[in-house]
Amino acid sequence: MTASTEKSRNEAEIRELIENWARAVRAKNIDGILANHAPEILMFDVPPPSQSKGIEAYKKTWDFFFAWARDSGVFDIKELDVTAGDEVAFATALMRCAGTEANGDKLELDFRLTVGLRKIDGRWTVTHEHHSIPAE
Repeated sequence: MTASTEKSRNEAEIRELIENWARAVRAKNIDGILANHAPEILMFDVPPPSQSKGIEAYKKTWDFFFAWARDSGVFDIKELDVTAGDEVAFATALMRCAGTEANGDKLELDFRLTVGLRKIDGRWTVTHEHHSIPAE
């Protein structure tokens, strides 16, 4: 396999991994969300806590998100770029989600996603995830 073919395959695998993760979020499928995440995942998030270390802490952040998102079904990838080497990769995305604020207002939110991955035992694994929103 040529280096170019391997690079394309790695990028396609990562793209599929992230698209499956977003699908799992829309379906509120926590096992699907956690799939392909390292036990030592580090995530920086928009709502507190701003930093979550480890898969259990990462899992807890989804309880807050699902309480906010309720049944919006909006967790969409607008643009996704993947850069992959043989063992390390990162992906960046522009995304949109929707939820309900504490005062009852419905809100659609554009956010940015950066994901760091490592190939572990032949599989791409998310080791870092960073969600952010543009400053106003």
